[in-house]
Formats: sequence, structure tokens, C-alpha cells
Amino acid sequence: MNAKPIRISKFLSQQGVCSRREAEFFIQKGWLKVNGETVIEPYTTVDDNSKIELDPKAKAYQNRLITVLLHKPVGYVSGQPEKRYRPAASLITQSNQQKNSDDPPRNRAVWPIKGLAPAGRLDIDSTGLLILTQDGRIAKQLIAPDSNVEKEYLVRVKQDVRSDQLSQLTVGLSLDNVTLASAKVDLLDSNYFRMTLTEGRKRQIRRMCELVGLEVTGLKRVRIGNIRLGSLPIGKWRLLRPNESF
Repeated sequence: MNAKPIRISKFLSQQGVCSRREAEFFIQKGWLKVNGETVIEPYTTVDDNSKIELDPKAKAYQNRLITVLLHKPVGYVSGQPEKRYRPAASLITQSNQQKNSDDPPRNRAVWPIKGLAPAGRLDIDSTGLLILTQDGRIAKQLIAPDSNVEKEYLVRVKQDVRSDQLSQLTVGLSLDNVTLASAKVDLLDSNYFRMTLTEGRKRQIRRMCELVGLEVTGLKRVRIGNIRLGSLPIGKWRLLRPNESF
């Protein structure tokens, strides 16, 4: 609840209506009304009692925003390009798209694609599911500090995993002086396990394993929320379909 007035862009972001940037874009277009009046200033403030109306044109704009599911290979950075390494976004090409015959027409003609941003990280030494999106609502859902969307990984380590190490990975560890949320860990083989997290700290799984004396040799993300990597080939991408959600 917002007892005190706050900027409309922040309010809409908190409510999951749109991102702050999108709210400012809607204001420029004249697509937002507060208490019956068209908003013309981005610093306009609102509270829980304000009546906010979103023009149908704004909703149509949001419906055109795309979200990409990429099977990131090792050696690509998920965010900004680094020296000698290419960004994962460079793989979003027409030739790399995996299409589905059931996709709606808008999913077959998306070029040129602009404004894709990674919704979460996947380190350079890891592979698997990476989400890139134009939609601020999805980005907030996946990477906001209060996000509780599960991320599932397959982890291979150099050593056989002891039962006490498995228990330590599940609960009780801390990184950067912060106690980590509980994790789900299922042993699949002597040195191979599934780990499910709701957090996404930098190199979190590798650092957690180091703390309990395990060295990661392979790390693959296979699920984010309700979306699974499935049979998407490495280096390929597809669009999030209208009937899918995180």
C-alpha cells in the first residue's frame, strides 16, 4: 500500500502494470489518465486512491513486446559484452531461431528485434536457459529483489557428494554476509545433482559448492518458473508463446 503519493511510473512498476520506462513512454504518448485527466508530466504522483486508466493503445503496445528463450552456450556472457567474449544477445539471429508451426503469425515475423535485455544472469562458464525480453513486466517478475520464481539447474562436480555436503547446500550457507534462502537439492548420481533456487547471486551455485568443498565442472540451467529448456538446441532460441508464462 502507498499511503504517501509516489511517482506514477514507480507506482505502476510496483503494481506490475508496466516498467518505469514504459510508463514514461505511455505518458509521452498521452496513454495514461489519472482521475480522468491525461497525464502530461512524468513526475505526476499518485496514491492507492487514484483512478488510473491505461489507454487500449498502451495495452496493444505491450502485447507486441517479445520475450526470447535462448539456450546459451558456454563462452557467451549474458549481459554486456566483455573483452574477447560475445554477448548472448548476438545469437538472436534469424538463422538461429527455432520456429514452431503452431506459433501465431506475429511470432514468425519479428524483425528487426530491438531492445532485448537479459532478465537474469547466467555466467560465462555455464549453459542453459537464458531469458531476454522487451517486456518490463517479465523482467520485474524474474529479477526484482522480491522475486520468488524458481530456477532449476543440473550440476556436475569433480568429487563424489557426501550426505553432509548435500545437507549444507540445502540450507545454512551465506554469501557476501547474507544468509541464503533454502535451496532444493536432489542427488542424481554420485557427483551429479539437481539444484533449485529462488535467488540469483553472481556465480551463486559455484560459490556455494566451493564453501562445502565441491568443485563444479558443469552447470546447466534447465528451468525458470514454468518454462523449461526442453529440447531447444544449444545456441538456438525461440519466442515465448502466448499460452506460456513464468
